[in-house]
Amino acid sequence: MLADKVKGCIKDSARELFRRYGYNKTNVNEIARDAKVAKATIYKHFESKEMILHAILMDYIRKSVTDLINSSSQDLDLETYLSNLILKVSRISYTICNEFVGWDFIRESANAQEYLKTLSDDLENLLIQSFQESDRVPIPLENLSFLLKSSKNIVFSFAFTSVSVADVRKNFVSFQNEILPFLVKAAIA
Repeated sequence: MLADKVKGCIKDSARELFRRYGYNKTNVNEIARDAKVAKATIYKHFESKEMILHAILMDYIRKSVTDLINSSSQDLDLETYLSNLILKVSRISYTICNEFVGWDFIRESANAQEYLKTLSDDLENLLIQSFQESDRVPIPLENLSFLLKSSKNIVFSFAFTSVSVADVRKNFVSFQNEILPFLVKAAIA
């Protein structure tokens, strides 16, 4: 129980510091100081700063997926329901990039794209597993997987190439209006 409390304190401090200064500008010494633990204590619970970030993001993803599944309305027609689902998942992905990881890390770190690919795969697997358990999506799981993979690849491609927040918004609107309807129709077919 004490170990969970210490891990939670470390994650809380890291989350706040990552949001305030960005992932790249936050170091383990600052996290230890803010969490009021020794640096060695951090390494007892997490292999690296990246693993702290991963734990924070997985907590956020799990909560977001639970909220997403519980708040999704089955009263909508299937196309609208799936479009809304994909847009919410895209927003989760964008929030991860914008609030937790930081665009500097994404654009400048050598392993950022691989890290985000792993994270988005974790999100996709968690979504598929959650929907499989809840039986909320009345299409084959392969089709849902196609829809999620296609959407996340498109969303991440413009997240990596956009220069400003305005560009990201413009690309989201374009994705929502011009691409997503075709992906949803292909998944339903």
